[in-house]
Parts: sequence; C-alpha cells; structure tokens
Amino acid sequence: MPNMDRASRQSRVAKLPPRERILDAAEELFSREGIKAVGVQAIANRAETTKMALYRHFATKDALVEEWLRIVAADYTAVFDQLETAHPDEPRAQILGMARFIADGLPDISHRGCPFNNSIAELPDRTHPARRLIEAHKAGQVRRLTDLCARAGLPEPDEAAAEITFVLEGAQVSAQNGCIEHAGERLMRIVEAVLDRHSAP
Repeated sequence: MPNMDRASRQSRVAKLPPRERILDAAEELFSREGIKAVGVQAIANRAETTKMALYRHFATKDALVEEWLRIVAADYTAVFDQLETAHPDEPRAQILGMARFIADGLPDISHRGCPFNNSIAELPDRTHPARRLIEAHKAGQVRRLTDLCARAGLPEPDEAAAEITFVLEGAQVSAQNGCIEHAGERLMRIVEAVLDRHSAP
C-alpha cells in the first residue's frame, strides 16, 4: 500500500506547476517533521526541483512557511463559507457544522498534529509573519463564531464563542496527545451542550 500511495502522489504532483509542487512538498515535510527540522534543500528535493528554482518563487524559507499556513487558513475559512451557503439562515447548524468538521479531522491530527499549534510552538517570535498570520486567522475564527452565536440569539455571544473555541482547540490538542478517547463525539456533545445552556431562558 505505501508503494501505491507513493506512486499516486508522484503522479499527482508531477502534473503540478513548480510553485505548487514546492508548496505540496513543504506541506508534507512541515506537517511530518516540523518547520525547523526541514531545510530548503529537502523541500527542493521532495518537489523534484532545485534550491535556485525554489528561491525564485519564495525569497526565504520564512516566506514559504507563511504561504503554506496562509493556504491552511484559507481551507478553514472555506469551511465556514460552505456552511453559510448550505445553512444560510441557520447559525446553530453552521456552528455545529464547524464542530463536526473539526471532529472529523481529529484522526489526522492525532497522527500529524494541528499545523497551527505545531507552528506556534516553533515560532516563539510574535513578530514573525507566519506567527502573525496564525494569530490573525484564529482571531478571525473567534469573531465569526461570535457573530454566529449572536445570530443564533444567544444572550452572551462572546462568552459562548469563547467556550466553543476552548472546546475546539482543546479537542485538537487532546487528539494529538492521545489522552481522551472518542474525542470527536465528545466534542460534538460538549458544543451542543454549550449552545443549549446559553440558549436556555
């Protein structure tokens, strides 16, 4: 099976333009080994290109890290957008849909970890562009959850959004360290309980 997976990846990646091949390689290596452990040469080798070609697309390794995380953040934003389209007048359904997205992704996180949490651990400098990108993305998620809680009629939307955020973030950390069994279903029950409690008269 690993050989089939490798062949499938090589076939898919071979069709990508050089910049996308580099980002694909960076995503795989950063997720598997961490930012600091992966050098530019390793990324170039994995992308089947050269360091010179990589630097034509990304001036520095930091710029590559930032662009990788920008793509990861955009994927999460797209989920919010898709849920809004699917449930335009149902803010509670959108909140639960986001929780379900996180719950369904926990098995992957248990193996590779959350890319944002992993990256923050390796980027202690809060002025680093990639670190600022993560913080802005997380703040945007909280604002969006707060707006959904307000639209759902919860009297304290800030508090409800904070509690839901704690649950979503905590579930990902717990999945990564393996300390909680059935984390996905427990996550869903807790988020529903938070919404019910804040909705109660």
